[in-house]
Amino acid sequence: MEWQDQGIVLCARRFGETSVILDLLTAKHGRYSGLVRGGRSKRLRAALQPGNTLKVSWRARLEDHLGNFSVELAAPRAAFIMDDAAALAALASFCALCNLLAERESHDNLYAASVLLLDSLARDDHWPALMARWELGLLSALGFGLDLSRCAANGSYDDLVYVSPKSARAVSRAGGEAFADKLLKLPAFLSGITSAYPDGRELQEAFVLTGYFLERHIFAPRGLKLPEARSRMIQKTVRID
Repeated sequence: MEWQDQGIVLCARRFGETSVILDLLTAKHGRYSGLVRGGRSKRLRAALQPGNTLKVSWRARLEDHLGNFSVELAAPRAAFIMDDAAALAALASFCALCNLLAERESHDNLYAASVLLLDSLARDDHWPALMARWELGLLSALGFGLDLSRCAANGSYDDLVYVSPKSARAVSRAGGEAFADKLLKLPAFLSGITSAYPDGRELQEAFVLTGYFLERHIFAPRGLKLPEARSRMIQKTVRID
């Protein structure tokens, strides 16, 4: 068995004296692991840093074997965010959340969004909004997507400003007026009402929204907590004047 693909490095774990087991989020094959012989060498260590994209070849005698990776650096990103504490926290949170994905299940859209997010981490300051959108995409990939298309209460497509914590569906201002204190806020940049960059309050609302459903559906049932890196990321990026 053999295939070629591109993959984002999630983790490289020591294996023996000279090798590593490499965890990747690949474009066509989903989250995948494989052995990189000599992966602890000086030549390869810089390439196998979380956030970098690699060109990879995977080979194994049988499909269900661990297999071996041959790797080539395609997009170095780790070096560009090494001195940015907020971006490093975001990268750590990204890698931890990717581990929620089942192995060897393709998620083309999520992979494309991941590349966009990680490129933004290395190049500009608008990545917190992309991170919130990415978390929405992750929820969808895990089977717990939010329905933000129309109001769950009255069917309206307009003025969607809430999300029901029970149904994970959008609710309009009019539809949720009577029980607004029990609903989650839906910031305009997530609902598609505006393309303007969100302010600190809207970013906070976005991370509260995605965090609620990640915890409810993914972490709490497993007796786990949301990644500490995610809390650090939010603390370092969300500013409310």
